[in-house]
Amino acid sequence: MRFEVIYPGKTKEDYLARGIDDFAARLRRHVDLELKAIKAPKPGRGDDEARLIREEGRLLLGRIPADALVVALDPGGRRLSSPELAELLGHWQEQGRASLVFVLGGPLGLAAEVLSRADYTLSLSPMTFTHEMARLLLLEQLYRAWSIRLGTGYHK
Repeated sequence: MRFEVIYPGKTKEDYLARGIDDFAARLRRHVDLELKAIKAPKPGRGDDEARLIREEGRLLLGRIPADALVVALDPGGRRLSSPELAELLGHWQEQGRASLVFVLGGPLGLAAEVLSRADYTLSLSPMTFTHEMARLLLLEQLYRAWSIRLGTGYHK
């Protein structure tokens, strides 16, 4: 199975970058994983948030393969336990889904067009996290879910 994680901007916080690298390496032992950072649009003088969200959305949509199952990360999405996420990933794998694309927005969230393109909308928590922390949390949860599927001891 192939996972792609698409997000705007680089991870600036060193401790988060190390965590992201760690869980990406762990996950790559079991699945094909690609992390795709897009260049986040820079706010200009007089730019409004709506324009920035639309521009970021356009860039994110441009990186999504046409045949992929798209999972958008959004606070309004479905909240799953780790075992439920493992079950959902297994369901998609059994359906023959070869590629799952996880899309995270920047500090302003995802554009409506990205949410419309999503096949599934997932929430990591009702709490608010930085978009950089969300990357780490997503990778950790994907690794945890895959470990549950494999029956390893990580989930305990």
